[in-house]
Amino acid sequence: MGETVRWPEGKLVLGMVHLQPLPGTPYHREGSLQEIVETAVASARALRDGGADGCLVQTVDRVYSTGEDVDPARLAAFTLVVRAVVAATGPEFLVGVQVMRNAVRASLAVAKVTGAGFVRVGALVGATLTSHGLVQPDPLAVMEYRRKIGAWDVRIIADIASMHFTWLGGGKPVAEVAAAARQVGADAVAVSSPREEVALDLVAQVRTAVPGLPILLAGHTNHDNAARLLGSPQGADGAFVGTCLERAGWGSPIDAGRVETYLRAVRGRPGA
Repeated sequence: MGETVRWPEGKLVLGMVHLQPLPGTPYHREGSLQEIVETAVASARALRDGGADGCLVQTVDRVYSTGEDVDPARLAAFTLVVRAVVAATGPEFLVGVQVMRNAVRASLAVAKVTGAGFVRVGALVGATLTSHGLVQPDPLAVMEYRRKIGAWDVRIIADIASMHFTWLGGGKPVAEVAAAARQVGADAVAVSSPREEVALDLVAQVRTAVPGLPILLAGHTNHDNAARLLGSPQGADGAFVGTCLERAGWGSPIDAGRVETYLRAVRGRPGA
């Protein structure tokens, strides 16, 4: 089982490691698993070398189940990838797990057995409608399983207003969603909006309603807006960062130089 993992202080910068389709999924390319592992390790090392605090290893497919069902081959391959990333980056680099679309118990299991430090959850409280169907979370089952495998040291970051989660039916203030997520066991929450003023307002609402709950941005940050969205006291406590760190757009390898430049915008100097 995994060891207790350091949870960095200050503004968390977590790069995205997007995996190509894995075995057991419809669009997996036969024989590509070793390449997937090597690409993930290289991207995670580039994030570490550029000064990022950690990464989120995320499965990426063209079609998903909306429940907890995960193909055994997919889960086995994903575990191999995450373990390789953890081993290659060392204990000071925080590795996260997300089995998309919302296989939370599987994510917790992978994190626990590989030594990863957190999971990201697309929907922990409240249903959300996605392009693949309705996602209906079961927080009781998640927390019962978390206890069963002793994964209280694996943090849970729950999306509460983002590209992955919108409260079904609308009208639920983000502060109430944050409080509900915290109540059932979330250690941090994630929000996002392509509009800076909206993103900062979401952060402010959650911070006022649930003091002390870490708030991460779930996308839409880049080298131009990172200082405003993260660098100020009013900014978020961290961010998941993807495309702007990649060499040739979404899903391409991560460039350590781009990571350093992003960190300079957030913290004033690379790797600080």
